[in-house]
Amino acid sequence: MRMLIRFGCILLLLTVTGKDVLVAQLPANPRQEDAALSPGDIVRVAIWREPDLSGDFVIDEVGIVTLPMLGKVSIRDVPLSQLRDKLIASYAVQLRNPSVTITPLRRVYVLGEVNRPGLYPTDPTLSLAGVLALAGGATSSGDIRRIRVVRNGAVVQSRVDAGATLNMVNVRSEDQIFVERRGWMDRNSALLGSAAISAVTLVLSLLLR
Repeated sequence: MRMLIRFGCILLLLTVTGKDVLVAQLPANPRQEDAALSPGDIVRVAIWREPDLSGDFVIDEVGIVTLPMLGKVSIRDVPLSQLRDKLIASYAVQLRNPSVTITPLRRVYVLGEVNRPGLYPTDPTLSLAGVLALAGGATSSGDIRRIRVVRNGAVVQSRVDAGATLNMVNVRSEDQIFVERRGWMDRNSALLGSAAISAVTLVLSLLLR
């Protein structure tokens, strides 16, 4: 009888507290202006009063982007603060006092238990939760406590905090942000809780007879 009571209590405890513990070691978040663009990234260029020169431009495999009026520009490993100054100086040759704004974008795949899986251009200062929102959020079976980052078929980050930014977890273009399926216990917690309570109630009723 004591074994039955012990089993019932343990089952109830596991049902109530059986949650995964999130542990993720994250690198320090680099400052946006110190970040650099890499092949596969997109640079969004906005030039005031020059819509024909503005737009989103993909960096090729050798770190070169082709921009209107300027042609091919090598920007690989150039910090964003320096890149902006470089573009202003280049456009100033043909434009008067150009005002240039640049925004880096990573092209990442959002896969797994999300409503609209696919490839999304994302600001690296956006959180993983924000990226999931672009894909319609997690499905009813998705577990945002179990997000992993996959690069070239290998997991480079696991159990990542959904509040971390792409910069914080060093997400690169072509990486996959994968939302895993919730565990069986999580998906059936209500059923397990009901069964545990019923078992404990039955044991107690037998003892009190």
